[in-house]
Amino acid sequence: MVTVAKFLDVSEGLQANQFSVGDREQISSISDLDETHKQLMDKPIACVMAVMGGDGRPNLTPMWFDYEGDKVLINAAAQRKKTQWIRETPQVTILIMNPENMYHWMSIKVTVDREISEDDPDEGAQVTEQLNRIWRKYITDGGDEYGLRDPSINERRVLFECTVDKIATFGVPG
Repeated sequence: MVTVAKFLDVSEGLQANQFSVGDREQISSISDLDETHKQLMDKPIACVMAVMGGDGRPNLTPMWFDYEGDKVLINAAAQRKKTQWIRETPQVTILIMNPENMYHWMSIKVTVDREISEDDPDEGAQVTEQLNRIWRKYITDGGDEYGLRDPSINERRVLFECTVDKIATFGVPG
C-alpha cells in the first residue's frame, strides 16, 4: 500500500489551510492514482530527482521520468557521482511539475530495490532497452537509440528499480 497525501490547492480559489495536506488515501498501485496526477508520469515532462550528496545535503538533478508497473525506474551512467550517492543512500525523492502550471505537481518518495548493470549477461539488455524507450519518449526526432552517451569513455548504464513509498499530489492541470 502507498499513502497519497493530497495537498489543498488554490485551483478553485482561496480556502482555509490551503497548501496543507487535506486528505490521505491508500492505493495499492501507482496505476490507481487519479488521472489528474498519473498524467504527469505519462507525459514527457522532466522531473527533479533528489538524492543525498556526499556532503550530507540533497543533490538535485533534472532527469527523465520512467516507470513500469509499480516500479519507478532510474537509469544513470555508472561513472556519475549521483549513481554512487544512490547506492550509498537508496532513498530518492522525485518531483514532477507540470511545465504549464507550477501549481500542478506530484512528489514521489521511492526506495531502490535492486540495481541492474548494462553489462549483466542475463539482464543487461533490459537496461539498454529501457534507456532507448525513454529516449524515444523525450526526444521524438532523435532516432531509436539513446544518443547522449559520453564519447570520451565506454559509458555504461545502470538501472535502479524502485518501490514507491509515499506520494504527495497538488493541484490540477488547468
